Amino acid sequence: MKVAFVGKGGSGKTTCASLFALRAAAAGAPVLALDADINQNLAVALGASEEDAAGLPTLPGHLGLIKEWLRGDNPRIPSADQMIKTTPPGRGSRLLRVVEDNPVYDAAVREVVPCVRLGLAGAFDEADLGVACFHAKTGAVELLLGHLVDGPGEYVVVDMTAGADAFASGLFTRFDLTFLVCEPTLRSVGVYRQYAGYARDFGVRLAVVGNKVADDADAAFLRDEVGDDLLGLLGRSAHVRAGDRGAPRDVAGLEEANATVLDDLRAAVDAVPKDWERYQADAVAMHLRNARAWAGSALAEQIDPDFVPAPVPL
Repeated sequence: MKVAFVGKGGSGKTTCASLFALRAAAAGAPVLALDADINQNLAVALGASEEDAAGLPTLPGHLGLIKEWLRGDNPRIPSADQMIKTTPPGRGSRLLRVVEDNPVYDAAVREVVPCVRLGLAGAFDEADLGVACFHAKTGAVELLLGHLVDGPGEYVVVDMTAGADAFASGLFTRFDLTFLVCEPTLRSVGVYRQYAGYARDFGVRLAVVGNKVADDADAAFLRDEVGDDLLGLLGRSAHVRAGDRGAPRDVAGLEEANATVLDDLRAAVDAVPKDWERYQADAVAMHLRNARAWAGSALAEQIDPDFVPAPVPL
């Protein structure tokens, strides 16, 4: 299942994404984590050292290889240069699995803790400053997700950019369930309302995770402001604070109440029915939007109208 963690900057979405991934991995589930946040902190949140995190490869750094591999022998895409971030797969395209060996993973994905592999959108480098937006980085993540078919009991966990910035690309359509991390504050609730309004227009499944909940008043505030979208409440965590000070970041020492909430999140994701036809239809719709807006109408010819992605047994 593909899940995203979004929310106001500082709400704790990176921490929640890492805890979800680590908890799922501790239960034996394979996890592919993707850091699509402009602040590239997911590697360290998962348990990598600052030094190791700085040495990890990035997906945009291997974009040519990614496009060439995914293109396969799809006759509608004569060259990798013609692929854009929204180019959907078709017959002849290569589809990725969460657990497999392939040149894309060999080049740009690394196992940072057992059962959790990580791919990075990467940070700005000097050549980007003043001339590029971060969507040039997240485009590689969007292209990968569009060609990634996940099976039962597998998880793709994406740490997204803060606020409603995800709606500046088609990335927000790539998830079975989006978790919006919300603090018990008016500003955080305001981001929830903005995100929920946009999500509703596109049929995005959204659930709210209350975070940094200190007492009953915090819990009541979120219940009143969020209503039925509220799925669970994560309390302030001594375990997480210790991890921020350099202690091991595994979930073995996580408070029982917080661990139970993470299990509830995973159960909610597992309950979402997979709809590969809808997934491809959303990809096609977003590709057509980009073709009409800036990429050129000829790109509509990349769409294979009879193709539906689906996982096959390994």
